[in-house]
Amino acid sequence: MDGKAHIITFKADDTLVEAMEGITNRSEFIRGAILSALDGACPLCRGTGVLNERQRRHWRNFSVTHEMERCGKCNVNHLVCLAESDTAEIL
Repeated sequence: MDGKAHIITFKADDTLVEAMEGITNRSEFIRGAILSALDGACPLCRGTGVLNERQRRHWRNFSVTHEMERCGKCNVNHLVCLAESDTAEIL
């Protein structure tokens, strides 16, 4: 990108328009909401929930040395590197 501002438009239904009525700077609010959503999006699928065949191949290779684990403290799923956990057990 060239660093200048670009205009992006989207359609909003009546419910969304009504919900945003009290927001004084809608553009800033929308920018913040989009950036927040992108920050939380899956880095592989970018929030689509679908991996293409090449992404699935990379994921399969990655999952050989990583697994999903539920945190005992905060109760959320996260990735664990099996190589690092093996090293930690040795230390």
